[in-house]
Amino acid sequence: MFLGPLLHRADRFQIPYAGGCDLGTRTIQPHLAVLRRFGLEVAATTGMYHATVDRSVVPDRPIVLTERGDTVTEQALLAAARHPGTTVIRNASSNYMVQDLCFFLERLGVTVTGIGTTTLTVQGRGTIDCDVDYAPSEDPVEAMSLLAAAVVTSSELTITRVPIEFMEIELAILEEMGLDYDCGPEYRADNGRTRLADLTVRPSKLTARSDKIHPMPFPGLNIDNIPFFAAIAAHAHGTTLIHDWVYENRAIYLTELNRLGADVKLMDPHRLLVEGPTRWRSAEMMCPPALRPAVVTLLAMMAAEGTSVLRNIYVINRGYEQLAERLNLVGAQIEVFRD
Repeated sequence: MFLGPLLHRADRFQIPYAGGCDLGTRTIQPHLAVLRRFGLEVAATTGMYHATVDRSVVPDRPIVLTERGDTVTEQALLAAARHPGTTVIRNASSNYMVQDLCFFLERLGVTVTGIGTTTLTVQGRGTIDCDVDYAPSEDPVEAMSLLAAAVVTSSELTITRVPIEFMEIELAILEEMGLDYDCGPEYRADNGRTRLADLTVRPSKLTARSDKIHPMPFPGLNIDNIPFFAAIAAHAHGTTLIHDWVYENRAIYLTELNRLGADVKLMDPHRLLVEGPTRWRSAEMMCPPALRPAVVTLLAMMAAEGTSVLRNIYVINRGYEQLAERLNLVGAQIEVFRD
């Protein structure tokens, strides 16, 4: 994510390889294809990305993304923001983090049209030098985490300030499965643009969805919310097919729910059959090396009788702020031991 902004500040620079979840091979080729249009070339050696910039190269036609990815769209936006011309980005993601970045860039004086669509037109500025006050909207994946916690523990829970525009598909699927919930009137986030609502979830007898559950780029079901449906499907009556087609390894981590009493069968690296309902049981486990499966494991432990132990919770802590403490405020019993 530093490549796009830094190409306008230095002719040569280097940055270390990225970390993150262990989800299999993850190419950055779509990013490099975008950045070449701005004159940036990257050689990846000895754990570093070595970047050089040819300032005679500028985008002379629309940039067409080969995948409608959130991060590659943000990369294109960041590179275009300091390019003092017009950049058209096609097949762009319109997901929540992309929209928030667009709103922020507008505060900085960058003109972005087409926000919320798959074609963004950016009128960049050669120099950005202004102070702004901006508040990113609330996180729909965190809202989904709390919703899943309520479902698997058969609890009533009100989740406030839910970015409802980015939860509508999830709620429609859950409504098909029998979820009992109320959605309050909409209001605006502090960014003045994103639609929020308060969501109350009640204990429900869920039935497995007849169709498979699979992610799609926004406005489809959020890719990061797929793991939560594994725990929800384990709570429902019947068999659910979950197709996590984006990542190479993530579905495998969800079979760890079997240690807590679930019936999750791995059909191939991307597809799971989940049989419910589950009588969750306690266990002692290590966190899977991926953020959302780790949180799903924690939620299943909350639903299990007895005391469970989850180790290596750094995986969760780098993606959530004080999750255990906040869950305890609504009735969970989680004790955190720090080394």
